[in-house]
Amino acid sequence: MPQKRIGSYLLPPGIDIFERGWLSANNILLFGEEDVSLVDSGYCAHQQMTVDLVANALKQHGLKKLNKVVNTHLHSDHCGGNAALSEAFDCAIWIPEAEALAVQHWDENLLSFQQLGQECPRFSYKALLIPGEEIVLGRYRWQILAAPGHDNHSIMLYQEQHRILISADALWEEGFGVIFPELWGEGGFEEVAQTLELIESISPALVIPGHGKPFTEVNKSIETARSRLDYLSSDADRNARHGAKVLLKYKLLEWRSQEMAKVKQWISDTPVLKNISKQLNLGDEDFQIWLVEALVKSKAANIENECLVNLD
Repeated sequence: MPQKRIGSYLLPPGIDIFERGWLSANNILLFGEEDVSLVDSGYCAHQQMTVDLVANALKQHGLKKLNKVVNTHLHSDHCGGNAALSEAFDCAIWIPEAEALAVQHWDENLLSFQQLGQECPRFSYKALLIPGEEIVLGRYRWQILAAPGHDNHSIMLYQEQHRILISADALWEEGFGVIFPELWGEGGFEEVAQTLELIESISPALVIPGHGKPFTEVNKSIETARSRLDYLSSDADRNARHGAKVLLKYKLLEWRSQEMAKVKQWISDTPVLKNISKQLNLGDEDFQIWLVEALVKSKAANIENECLVNLD
């Protein structure tokens, strides 16, 4: 099979990238004679699609099994397919070290799913990803790098020989993921800045992000991300408003269309949105009205027949 070219970069053998829609994070299949691994597993609403993508890729590449699934972080769009993949392929699940107790006890107060109003079927882990160590994924060794900011337990994976960075949501071509820790009173802005500095210092030739297409103009993307960080960090309310809109848009990607009464109930029931409404000094009803109107104004949704409808 011919090697894929991304811009001027020739992707080395043993790497297959499944670029997904925004509801599910991208998956990266890394394969060699001794190991076959998948990085991230998508959202639970797409879990059968994820299983089918992996099964088809294994068949296409003449591979007999999937050894492990590696999660860059435990947001539901990156680990929602873990349980289904584990059942389908009897593969091991690897998670960031800092999430071990939360997953072991399935602690809803420590895991982000309930806090963000999302879902994730329960899974168990077999091994931990420890920043500073290395892991074999497919035919290559990858460095495990701490990447706090979007999620303070997140990791990235770097293949030094080929200068490939799997950046998760720490760096996209046009920015980065929502800085969630800031929405519940933890630090996040400075952590994003530090992670961007780390990415710049290793100078990857190719970045495979958690969402969107892989890219090679990394310095340009870092510059864009820093500008975005400056914009958000200069006004904490601005970051809060952005986070609220992203969370509702994400849920709407799952729903596609939902009755307004149920939309408002979901907003009311989602803990992090309660935090944001307090930060913005808005009562529950005013916050619900503002958030729906903000999504409509940004042309990410429309209201039709008393339903909130997703606009792609």
